[in-house]
Amino acid sequence: MGIWNRLFGKKLTARDGELYEIWDGGNTWSGEAVSTRSALNLSAFWACTRVTAQTIASLSLEVMEKRADGTRERVPDHPLQELLDESPNADQTSIEFWEGRVLGLCTSGNGYAEKVFSGNRLIALNPMPYDTSVERLRDGSLRYRFNDRGKLVDLPDDKVFHLKAFGDGDVGLSPVEYARQTLGISIASERAAGQTFGKGMRAKGFFTFPTQLSPEQRAEARKNFADRYSGPNAPGVGILEAGVDFKAVNITPKDAEMILNRRFNVEEICRWLGVPPVIIGHAGEGQTMWGTGVSAIMQSWLNLSLRSQLRRIEKAISKRIMTPEERRRFKVRFNYEDLLRGDSVARAAFYGSLLNAGVMTINEVRRLEGLPPVDGGDVPRMQSQNVPITESGIGHNGGPRIGENE
Repeated sequence: MGIWNRLFGKKLTARDGELYEIWDGGNTWSGEAVSTRSALNLSAFWACTRVTAQTIASLSLEVMEKRADGTRERVPDHPLQELLDESPNADQTSIEFWEGRVLGLCTSGNGYAEKVFSGNRLIALNPMPYDTSVERLRDGSLRYRFNDRGKLVDLPDDKVFHLKAFGDGDVGLSPVEYARQTLGISIASERAAGQTFGKGMRAKGFFTFPTQLSPEQRAEARKNFADRYSGPNAPGVGILEAGVDFKAVNITPKDAEMILNRRFNVEEICRWLGVPPVIIGHAGEGQTMWGTGVSAIMQSWLNLSLRSQLRRIEKAISKRIMTPEERRRFKVRFNYEDLLRGDSVARAAFYGSLLNAGVMTINEVRRLEGLPPVDGGDVPRMQSQNVPITESGIGHNGGPRIGENE
């Protein structure tokens, strides 16, 4: 491994993304080399990772204090509130920071950040590269190694905030690595489409002559036929003289079902990343891009895919950033209601249901909407419906109940 140490400044193991890309990245059925960069060159993979990272990063993180009665209250002055939801480090906003960590989850299966302390207080989370290597040492501890501007850096596990994707081990499983066959086919399909359009949709084949050509005639034929009628700027019409014919040897785009293959590749990539195709602007056959059906799909995406990612981050913060004492008292959660911001009708219905049931107060709703409190708005209220007629205040035939005026 000495050559790899000189090239990359670190020891590579079987869990390292670089080793995979160098040694096995080209071992695909399609023959295409697959890496994080080549995967992100595919519009479907880019869109899936982008929409996942941007959606998660746009949600606000809240530090909640656990009360003895089981309730939780937001603690805006907790030191982690500013760090996690506003400014994780000197260079990035919270959105930029979390986008980068989730991008790592969607590509290498891991997101890393270096924990910076002032005494015992955590003051910053500095981003670490997605290709950071993780090694389990003999004493059972973990060592994180990465290249920082040409300098090899080793960090112990207590100095690293580590987000792991789906898997069971010291690192999460890499979607790019395990989806390399699908990604390789998609890359090959895009390359074939580009070459087809780059040649002006012209078929590959041979110019056939009725007689054997001399070397001079062959050179002249290549100049007048092969070179002249190939390339994107070749003339669209040519003349074949003296019995010269053209024999096509390639499959036409229609016969190759290029359009159907490219559509299926989008759906395959979405399946690997857990994003419904309609979320990235791809509607399946017979499916609309609008209406209640799409709303149900988006709700399914939240419940079956996005929510697990959010919970994964919440638990990682609790375990790898908070101390045991803090975990017993505080909890970090994403504000899922932020997903309703763009849907005023759904947001109004949500608030209305909770207000009518007495679950929320008027001032709690106003706080979520950024409005000032009002007098009397801290008292829970609820509607009274289907009460017994003897308790309604109205007697038979619309008059007062018997004895009411006595």
